[in-house]
Amino acid sequence: SVGEIHAAISGPLGWSRSSSRKTIERRVDKGLLTQTDNKAAIFTAAYLIFRAKKIPTLAGLIQSFASDVLGLDGPLPVYNLVKSDVLSAEDLAALDAYMRGVTGP
Repeated sequence: SVGEIHAAISGPLGWSRSSSRKTIERRVDKGLLTQTDNKAAIFTAAYLIFRAKKIPTLAGLIQSFASDVLGLDGPLPVYNLVKSDVLSAEDLAALDAYMRGVTGP
């Protein structure tokens, strides 16, 4: 609920309840959260939408870093990310496939 989300983020972010509510509404509008239609208004992350955007975003960041910072023109091996707590094995496989498609064979 908005109250639960606000309680979790208000301390670290210093947000008012209205700021939390407005941010949640914006995330719903963007399709990043889904909302139930009951009075409690429970929100859940739209993981599939997030995941669909996460792979191209990560690939772009990795490609940019490899090119701009490291001076590499070829693909950066995704196996460097295998210890990430944010990426699942499925995410890594999708990222690897995406990177190969974006950066060449």
